[in-house]
Amino acid sequence: MSRFFSGSRYWIGLLFVGLTFETVALYYQYGLGYDPCVLCIHVRLWVAALMLLALAGIALHRHRDALLLISSIALVPAIGLLERSWATLGVERGWVMGVCSMELGLPEWFAVDRWLPSVFEALEACGYTPVLAFGITMAEALVATAGVLVLSSMAACTACAKAILFHDIHNDT
Repeated sequence: MSRFFSGSRYWIGLLFVGLTFETVALYYQYGLGYDPCVLCIHVRLWVAALMLLALAGIALHRHRDALLLISSIALVPAIGLLERSWATLGVERGWVMGVCSMELGLPEWFAVDRWLPSVFEALEACGYTPVLAFGITMAEALVATAGVLVLSSMAACTACAKAILFHDIHNDT
């Protein structure tokens, strides 16, 4: 288990999950005509952050100290993704009100909606998410997947800390 999280496979898997998330989101936007809301864009941003950390993990997978740092930092976007996914589900189900506007709420220096509007521009108000398969909505799938990502990020942190503390020498096989 420790080798999986402290080697490159975990990070490649995380990158694949992120690319899958983004591909599905863009397919629903451009292929099926479901424009994203502010919460959807926040989800995309957290996923993009996880993908960047996955790239760093791939590049630095042989450096245990760096992996511990990257794994620890990855907890932040994983938890952020879970929170935004939960808010999206709450809006969809009517549990949460007032968390969505047409403004992303990002600082002026981080204007991703102007830099890459085809991916990060909110085009509609929050409300419902499309049904993916088997009656599961996108919000429900996001909450479940984000929960798994939080748990896997915690496991990666634990595995990296254990490898450092117990001098677990590994080969990336």
